[in-house]
Amino acid sequence: MSDDLLARGLAKATDTDAVEVGRGVIGRIGTLVCDTLVHDGQPALVVADDNTWVAAGATVHASLDAAGVRTVEPMVFPGEPTLEASYASSNRVRERLRETGAVGVAVGSGTLNDLTKLASGELGRRYAVVGTAASMDGYSGFGAPMSRDGVKVTMSCPAPAVVLIDLDVAAAAPGEMVASGYGDLAAKIPGGADWILADAVGLDPIDPLAWELVQSGVAEALSRPDALAAGDADAYAGLVNGLILSGLAMQVYRGTRPASGADHYFAHLWELDHLGADRRPPLSHGFKVAIGTLAMCAFYERFLARDLRLLDIEAAVARWQPWEAVEADIRSKFTGALAEHAVAETKVKYLDADGLRLRLSTLAENWDALRPRVEAQLMPARTLQARLRAAGAPAVPEDIGLTAADVRDTFPKAMYYRSRYTVLDVAREAGWFDGLVAEVFAPDGLW
Repeated sequence: MSDDLLARGLAKATDTDAVEVGRGVIGRIGTLVCDTLVHDGQPALVVADDNTWVAAGATVHASLDAAGVRTVEPMVFPGEPTLEASYASSNRVRERLRETGAVGVAVGSGTLNDLTKLASGELGRRYAVVGTAASMDGYSGFGAPMSRDGVKVTMSCPAPAVVLIDLDVAAAAPGEMVASGYGDLAAKIPGGADWILADAVGLDPIDPLAWELVQSGVAEALSRPDALAAGDADAYAGLVNGLILSGLAMQVYRGTRPASGADHYFAHLWELDHLGADRRPPLSHGFKVAIGTLAMCAFYERFLARDLRLLDIEAAVARWQPWEAVEADIRSKFTGALAEHAVAETKVKYLDADGLRLRLSTLAENWDALRPRVEAQLMPARTLQARLRAAGAPAVPEDIGLTAADVRDTFPKAMYYRSRYTVLDVAREAGWFDGLVAEVFAPDGLW
């Protein structure tokens, strides 16, 4: 990443003050924590598990000591079974931080970062993270996905004050972790196209800095999947930087719009169904996002094969269902609390006939300018599929225990799952949705 872009991102970020990425930089964490976090002799608590303690935790602890940071006994979770991001585990970290008066220094990837992030946030304390794998974009993001009372929710808490990732450490992590990060970053491609469409109809205006933070390095970061799979530490730089900048963009925007679109809704729905939870290690978020991303890239290809300028807008308005019919359709696809969630989210973006006519007219009238922007943002689905496979990430539904029919059945649920406007909504409003989904799963389609 360019120093200028990082500096601009940090200047606008709400929580993060320092980011360091490079080879052999792990020894810098003590100085960064000393300069940024600890005051008046406040101690630091390293939070790790057996695996990340060996990979980096002991070195981090020694670096803190060498920098003159007072430390307390590390909190090291067992390496097996795989630690889950549960509120109960976060409570354990929080109570240890409270008892010791320490600032947290998480050493690990998603789960350990989220546990320390939430625990620190609930105490009103800042914290640092030393990432040990290029597995997701949450290192520099706010909020912590957490299992609580049998439901997975994202709990509000600030992003870390300090983020450090040593590329040599990240390259030594299990291959499926970098593949997960690759899948997560690939989602920025269709996610960016969704943001362009939402901006065009007056929803979610594009923030120039947040857009640049996410999109400026995505193409480069995804360009060397073979080198990533081979553990080339230098090849990790683009991927790690892309993931960190994505988290900073969410801080700048104060929301996740810059980093995700409908691609993530597939993953969220499958996570609510506990897909892959029985695997060891459990199926990663990035692996599920990879298949959702491919599904959306294939959908975009079929969408762009049609011409919005030729849409019969009055016919689309005449076909438009009243809210009562839409709500009934949602309740036929979801049950319980998830049905209530989907109804509330969809109601936010539902339009009456006059609103629909105006929105479709806006898109049609501006399609000559919009279409090239959307096309330039996307990557052919088969190209992305080959790159995901080369990086060791899922490339077909069967790679994550699904069938093509399962993915097809998720499309309408993804459309209803969130209030955020995406190409799925454009297709529904135009009356194209069912036809486009059928085309995606035609015999000559991606899967």
